[in-house]
Formats: sequence, structure tokens, C-alpha cells
Amino acid sequence: MGDFWVFGYGSLIWRPGFAHIETQRARLFGYRRSLCVRSFVHRGTPERPGLVLGLDRGGSCVGLAFRVPGELRGEVLAYLRERELVTSVYLERTLPVLLAGGETVPAVTYVVDRGHAQYAGNLDEADAASIVSGSVGKSGQNEDYVLNTLRHLEALGIRDHWLEAVGRRLAGN
Repeated sequence: MGDFWVFGYGSLIWRPGFAHIETQRARLFGYRRSLCVRSFVHRGTPERPGLVLGLDRGGSCVGLAFRVPGELRGEVLAYLRERELVTSVYLERTLPVLLAGGETVPAVTYVVDRGHAQYAGNLDEADAASIVSGSVGKSGQNEDYVLNTLRHLEALGIRDHWLEAVGRRLAGN
């Protein structure tokens, strides 16, 4: 099989964790980046869940598309499934993304399952910031996850006004 693409919108942007031969800015239509997934392990606990990003229905999302050599398909998909499908809150989909150069390609994408118990729903920025603030899991503070994502988006020139508003609340601005 030939090369394939993986779409990243959150931590995959700053920590893909898999071999790839090309990275391009890309837009996924029909989904938006949202802190809509309750985290009971990595950024929170069952007693004090945090929030991590998911792709929720509506709008569009600018992120990065990673081109992976076809011979690494099995290895990379196994890695991504282990990383993203641990609790089944994400659904693996192959969806069209528009690359910065104008080409549309199919990309492996992980979207939130709205029927899953970890789905937090459509929160406003105040509620999201309140949940994130002070939540800690085995991968560290929830604020660090959100602010690190924002720093990487900013460095790439990607604006996400809703997530930026959450970040301002976390920073106390």
C-alpha cells in the first residue's frame, strides 16, 4: 500500500510519536477542536477529571497532516490505536483533509464518540477553564496540556479563538 496521512489537532501536533516523511498544515471540515473529553488518567483522576481535546461535530479545524510511508502503516496504526483508543472515547475515521497546498487527501483521524461516558459535551470557556484548573493526572497538570497546545498552535500561526479564551482564563488574564 502507498503512503497515508494522519491528522493531528492536539497533542499529536507537538508529540506525534511516529515516523513520518512530510508535515503540512491541513484543515478538516465538519469538526472542531474542543476540550470535550474527560480525562481520568493522563490529565485528571476519577475524583477530579480533567479535560483533553477531541474533535467534535461542527465547524472546521486547522491542524497538521503527517504523511507516513506505506511500509510503516501497520506499525503506526498500532501505535495510534494504543494511544488514542484506550478507552474508546475516540472513533478512528478516515476523513478528507485539505492540505495547505490545495490538495485534498484522506487522513486517519480520531473524533470524539458523543455517546461515550467521557464525552463532556459542549462547554463554554469558563466551565472548561474551571475543570482544567487544578486537575492533575499521570501525564501532569491539565493546564500544562492546554497551554502547551496553545503555544504550539501559536508557533504554527494557527488560531483557535475558543481555546485561546480558555487559555486566557487559565493564565488569569
